Amino acid sequence: MLLKVEDLSIELGEFKLEKASFGVEKGDYLMIIGPTGSGKTIILETIAGFYQPKHGRIYMNGKDITGLPPEKRGISMVYQDYVLFPHMSVYENIAFGLRKKMNDEDMIKREIERIAKVLKIKHLLNRSPTTLSGGEQQRVAIARALVVKPEILLMDEPFSSLDVKTRERMRKLVKKAMEEYSTTVIQVTHDFEDVFTLANKIIIMKEGKILQMGAPEEIFSKPANEFIANFVSTNLLRCKALKNEDNVGILNCNGVILYSADEVKVNDEVTVSIRPEDIIISDNMVKTSAKNVLRAKVVEMEKQGNLVWVTIDTGIRLRVIITPNSAEALGIREGEEVYAIFKATAVKVIK
Repeated sequence: MLLKVEDLSIELGEFKLEKASFGVEKGDYLMIIGPTGSGKTIILETIAGFYQPKHGRIYMNGKDITGLPPEKRGISMVYQDYVLFPHMSVYENIAFGLRKKMNDEDMIKREIERIAKVLKIKHLLNRSPTTLSGGEQQRVAIARALVVKPEILLMDEPFSSLDVKTRERMRKLVKKAMEEYSTTVIQVTHDFEDVFTLANKIIIMKEGKILQMGAPEEIFSKPANEFIANFVSTNLLRCKALKNEDNVGILNCNGVILYSADEVKVNDEVTVSIRPEDIIISDNMVKTSAKNVLRAKVVEMEKQGNLVWVTIDTGIRLRVIITPNSAEALGIREGEEVYAIFKATAVKVIK
């Protein structure tokens, strides 16, 4: 295991981080998500060495680094506000950390040109950071952190101040750069598009506690509790199991019959989750192999970035994600009737 955080506890004024434990393997891209004030940045800064924990240990490649100063940990950090040196050129900004590791200027130049090519900033090397756009500055900040080849790269909401289109481009460039440099990343984010595009592991935090850790599909499909389900916008329903039929569980959810591919025990009260992106909306009845086809009324529509969140009422309320193009093509409006279609495999029995 590359990084192991064990029973980490920190007290900073009124804030407390309580017994946080998790591990990161080489090559992982771990996202830490949770409400504001949950301790996400504090975890990053403690791993980086900016805070000493009250209790617990941090191990890198099996070595205890809890007491090591930041510069001896082999860790780089990128913040959302870039923190570039305004009196230095882009080239000198990127070279700053490298010159602490090597004296060969030809080698430094080769490394800078390599990372500049990967992040598409080669044409900016002679510019001042003050003349760059937000996206360009962030690419320089990532280049500076990545060029020293850290064991782990920590990023605190690196795309949050960028516009939607620039964020999309940055994700693609960052993904390519991390693959090129075989970098292990821990990133704090509020943007689920970051999670969907980059992460292979997620930590959910609330009020200084880690509530759940796992692969994105695990957490989004089977959240550990109602808070997590609401936070990741999963539809969570309480249902009664009626029977199993041909390897399909039949459930009564507030009078609405749903079918699940998960096995259920007859008469059990269960909680099921349905991801919004697993539900298809149609303006008419269609022929489909999906077991769940429900007539519904559109209650609310809300555009968020490149997505439209649609709340429908089928006797149970469900949230659905569609694209603006789909909403326009279907002619969906609040108050109109639609059909909600989803497979039995989309209905996950949690407990």
